[in-house]
This record gives sequence, C-alpha cells and structure tokens, in this order.
Amino acid sequence: MQRTHFDTEHNMFRESFRTFLQKEVVPNQEAWEEAGMVDRQVWEKAGAMGFLLPWADEEYGGSGLKDFRYEQIMSEELAYINEPGFMLPLHSALCGPYITEYGNEEQKQRFLPAIIRGECILAVAMTEPGAGSDLAGMRTTAVEQADHYVLNGSKTYISNGILGDLIIVAAKTDPSNKHAMGLFLVERGMPGFERGRKLKKMGMHSQDTAELFFNDVKIPKANLLGDGKAGFIYLMQMLAQERLTNACGAVAGAEAAFRATLEYVTERKAFGKPIAEFQNTRFKLAELRTQIDVAQCFVDRCVMDHNQKKLTAEIAAEAKLFTTELLGKAVDEGVQLHGGAGYMWEYPICRMYANARIQRIFAGTSEIMKEIISRGLKL
Repeated sequence: MQRTHFDTEHNMFRESFRTFLQKEVVPNQEAWEEAGMVDRQVWEKAGAMGFLLPWADEEYGGSGLKDFRYEQIMSEELAYINEPGFMLPLHSALCGPYITEYGNEEQKQRFLPAIIRGECILAVAMTEPGAGSDLAGMRTTAVEQADHYVLNGSKTYISNGILGDLIIVAAKTDPSNKHAMGLFLVERGMPGFERGRKLKKMGMHSQDTAELFFNDVKIPKANLLGDGKAGFIYLMQMLAQERLTNACGAVAGAEAAFRATLEYVTERKAFGKPIAEFQNTRFKLAELRTQIDVAQCFVDRCVMDHNQKKLTAEIAAEAKLFTTELLGKAVDEGVQLHGGAGYMWEYPICRMYANARIQRIFAGTSEIMKEIISRGLKL
C-alpha cells in the first residue's frame, strides 16, 4: 500500500540513510554479533553524515529537522536490515531529547556537539533488578550535598551499557516521596561508576546490554537535568515518544519478516510445488499483509499527530501494544512457514524471531500498555 505522508525530502533522506547502512552497517553485522556490540566508529560515521539528533538546532551541530518522520525513517530502515545493536533511535529519539527538553544552556553547549558528532554515545538507566515497569519502585538514591549529589544504587538491562559515554540515570531524591526523583548525567570515568558484565541475551546479540553500579558517585549539580524532584514527570512526558519510536521499528520489523517469508515460500518447494501455492500459506500471508498495512496506517497517523504535539499517552500505548504484538505474530508465522530452516540462525527469520521477543517487554510491557489504555476509558 502506498504511503502518502512522506515528502520528497523525506524520500531523499531515506535513500541517503539506506545507502549509509548498506555501506557501513550491513557488512559488519556478523562481526558485531560475534563481538556483542557495534564498533564505536559507526557512531562517528553516522554523526558525520548528520544522522544523529537531526532535529537539534544548528548552533549545536544539528540540522534543525524538527520532524519526527526523519526518526521514523531511520527506525524503519534499521528494522528492515534487522540491526538491533546500532541503537541510533535510543541515542537520538529517546535520550537526546531529555537534554534539550530539560537541560539548561550550559549543559546543551557542553554535551550536545559531541553527542551529535557520535563521539559521546548516550544511554538511559531506569530499570533496576527489582523495579522494571514500576519506576516508583526504584531504589537508587541521590542525596543532595553542598555542591553535588551522592549517587548510590544499581541498574540493569541497560542498552548501550558498555559503549555509553553519558548515562541519564534516574534516582530517588526524597525518601518521603516515592515519585520524587532526579535525572542525572553520569559521565564515563566518574569515580564510583562501574559497569558490570555484558549480559547474554536471547536475541539482539550485537547490542551491548549491561549492568551499571553507582557507589558514592559524586554528581555535580551542573549534571542534574531540570528539577531534582521532577524526574518522574520528565520520564512520563517522554514515554509517548519512546513508545512511538518502538512502534515505528516494530511495524517495520513485521514488514521485514513478511518479505523474508514471502521470498522463502515462493522459492521453496514441497510435494512438487512452491509452498506459496498451498492455501494455508496464502491465507497466513494474506492475514499478515492486511494487519501490517492497517498497523502502518495507524503508526503513520501517530507520527503526524506527534509532529503537532497531539499524540496522547493512551494512543502511543495503543501503537506500541498493537505493533509489537503484530511483530511477534509475524516472526512466529514466518518461522513456521520456513519449517526447519526457520530454526536455523543462518536464515534471517530466525534472527528476527530472537530479536523481536523483547519488543513486547521494553518501553513498558504489553500488560502495562493495556493498563494505560484502560485508564483512558474511564471505566
């Protein structure tokens, strides 16, 4: 189905980014998978091409492209090549906005240029061993002193946990108020900041996911984002964009799985004819084609609403819920239609299956999305 919300400049940007991926990412995917992380150089190359924080103002080195469609395009193209390790959307669409929205001018001048150049890789640390979707249950604390905060605690399942140079860490700042927390910019090399092991995961093998530990880390007040007690509100305000970013990648991932499966069943034969000629195959593919097209229309509308600051938390949750569940269905049906080949790592659908499973968990589980949506129903 033809999509109509992209203009000529968006299509040109897509071609440029796709060319970049084919040159700098695709040839390295197998090596990155084996290493458990991407090369730092790819971040700097992406920065040189203007792909990091393209929405940032020119005075900091950005392109001033304040249009979420550019972020959508990059999320899609990364999903089409099934590259989970080069988490450009995390850097640009999730972490970067915290600094521009809640940081002061000194912080923007100090950090944004290197972030945009790809010399400073971003991560955000919210999840803890005992607190996932329940942010109010976190135990990491930041105690205010004269000119700094003392940060103690740990975080887990942190994407870019090894490569990250600047970590946005959420921590409680008032023991009497479970929602009072601050967002702190923790820099690589700060005394007391340690990284744990690089975690072994079911999928996303090229993504460096790690544990982080903070032992009496002195955080200058100059590294506090905004109000030291308003961090919970800041996190809630950013979750709609995070979930929309997730939805953009998920529906594109479903499309990639569909294409891989369609190609396989067209070429693979059983009982003397292509698998695609069996009614079960045709009906499965017809159902997926319909649901992906419907999901794409919904996500595209959400992107345009977000550009106009009209996207609500409930609608973003709907997009995240529907697209990630659809992605799970697409990869599962794809593996089944591949037969035994679908279980082999050498086939793209196998890697897609492994990489997709986390989508229904991070940025809020499907169950949490249903809670958010149901609250909006005013039952």
